[in-house]
Amino acid sequence: MNKLQPAVKKETLNIIIYTVIGLIVMLASFFVGHLFYEEMVPFDYTVFTGGICGSIVAVLNFFLMAVTVQKVAATEDESAAKNIFKISYSRRMLMQIVWMVVAIVTPVFHWVAGILPLLFPTLGIKIKGSFIFFDLKNRLIKKKKENKDGN
Repeated sequence: MNKLQPAVKKETLNIIIYTVIGLIVMLASFFVGHLFYEEMVPFDYTVFTGGICGSIVAVLNFFLMAVTVQKVAATEDESAAKNIFKISYSRRMLMQIVWMVVAIVTPVFHWVAGILPLLFPTLGIKIKGSFIFFDLKNRLIKKKKENKDGN
């Protein structure tokens, strides 16, 4: 059970990709915002430290969830599995809340740049799901047309 399953590795890599893309878009947005609203939108080291650390917390949260799912799948006792998942969820939420407090209170992090990356994995999953849905829809439409033309 100590070995990570290939699905966990693959999905964690996907989450890293979504998070890095989100981080780049966020940093670019801060840069553009700083160009137009210099007093309101900072673009200094705090944006980078907040964004990078927030991204690490976001990826770690997903990774810990995936490891928990792997562990629960290997557990035969249903009540033990529910307990494992509840404990993992509580700890992961606590980790994120502690991070948000640290990002807000500590001056080395820009709080918005620190908290936004927590949303990137979910956003990436939803965007990927939309592309998969539209790809599937287009395939079905194409197949219907082929069947109609063939008859």
